[in-house]
Amino acid sequence: MDDETIGSDLDPTEGTRERRWRLAIGADEESSSALSAEDRRLSAALDALYGDGSGDTDQRKRRGGLGRSAPRVSQWMGDIRSFFPEPVVQIVQKDAFERLNLKQMLMEPEFLKAIEADVNLVADLISLRSAMPEKTKDIARSIISDIVAKLMQRLEQKTAEAIRGAVDKSRRTNRPRQRDIDWPRTITANLRHYQPDHKTVVPEKLVGFMRRQRRLVDLDEVTLCVDQSGSMASSVIYASIFAAVMASLPVVRTKLVCFDTAIVDLTEELSDPVEVLFGVQLGGGTDINQAVAYCAERIERPTKAHFVLITDLYEGGNGKELLQRLAALVRSGVNVIVLLALTDQGRPGYDPSMAGSVAALGIPVFACTPDHFPDMMAAALRREDIGAWAAGADIKLVRTDAETPNAAE
Repeated sequence: MDDETIGSDLDPTEGTRERRWRLAIGADEESSSALSAEDRRLSAALDALYGDGSGDTDQRKRRGGLGRSAPRVSQWMGDIRSFFPEPVVQIVQKDAFERLNLKQMLMEPEFLKAIEADVNLVADLISLRSAMPEKTKDIARSIISDIVAKLMQRLEQKTAEAIRGAVDKSRRTNRPRQRDIDWPRTITANLRHYQPDHKTVVPEKLVGFMRRQRRLVDLDEVTLCVDQSGSMASSVIYASIFAAVMASLPVVRTKLVCFDTAIVDLTEELSDPVEVLFGVQLGGGTDINQAVAYCAERIERPTKAHFVLITDLYEGGNGKELLQRLAALVRSGVNVIVLLALTDQGRPGYDPSMAGSVAALGIPVFACTPDHFPDMMAAALRREDIGAWAAGADIKLVRTDAETPNAAE
């Protein structure tokens, strides 16, 4: 990458040429003080791939090897996309794929068996998929499919049980579906059929709940609107899986919209969560206002709608309009919730000023773990006080004052 690529949009003044060279060769601690905060971030992103990772300033030239400076690839690729145009991003992606030895590792069965299969790996593979050869891309898709299957197994049952709120427990039937069987009443009604030899009850009659028939138009509508910038990578993956699970349930209508500065509506792909993930473009800028406007236009019945915005609230678009749109949704009767992260750690970095402003609208703002998400959605569908639910789950909401800390505790 040459000095014409870095900062090519600026005038070729003496100061600009110096800046370009500092970015091209790598800024040490002394010279980095002459760079702006944005330039230091750019230098760090470049050094992660092209630096040698050593502390020797004479050796910190743009060479291959990530060393200990290797970042989470998905977040790092997000930084790269925010600094360079698409043709340069493609070059950097290809360099990363080769320099990180991902191609070689993905081709080795021993590596595939030993690899730590988690959402971070999914994010990394998705971030670099455009740089992968087709054969390697097929292997990556297989890995992602296996990880998604394991996550679905972990999360699907609890989500379905928590959200399936269409069971009318006031009416009973002797021909219930398996998931609607009332086991305590069934056992009580069949105690006379106890089999001592097998130490169990063999029920002759099942007692269960009558399922309430609901027309499609009566169903609650859930929209997950997810920020796909690099820092939100794990949240995107979990949100996609939850959206796929909810879309399979007949009791809610589920939509999934992902965004950066562009908007991708993945609702039609929800039957295949792997396909959903391959439709995600991790990294880039952020225009939350535009995404909220898109979703708001597609809400059909506000009083039956639940809008879950998953973002760190670092707005690259119009922040004032964003707050106005969220306020309008609340006034119209939409149940609005803002999740700063949907991750196992549940401790995100976020914009405290914007978070406080959103909370001041009466919108609950907090981070959520995947294990808490099903119960949170069930409480939302029942229109319960999410603040009270969060308190019961020992989750702290963002305060509305200016002293909100820059981390969810």
